Amino acid sequence: MADKSIKQPENVPGKYYVDQTCVPCNDCIKEAPDLLEYSSDESHIYVKKQPTTPNEEKQAKAAMAMCPVDAIGDDGE
Repeated sequence: MADKSIKQPENVPGKYYVDQTCVPCNDCIKEAPDLLEYSSDESHIYVKKQPTTPNEEKQAKAAMAMCPVDAIGDDGE
């Protein structure tokens, strides 16, 4: 389960976030390319945009569900 106390600093504020346990496997970006992005040094992924449509919400949930290290979280904010 993602830990909101160690969120990546680049995450935009909101419900979804990526924590510092991320290992950039690329699978989540395939699920939500409009919402997630690699950091400038490509060491991790972060949430660049919160979902604003039902389709984007579906993509965010899919990315969170498939994350192999559970680094994507939803804190309900």
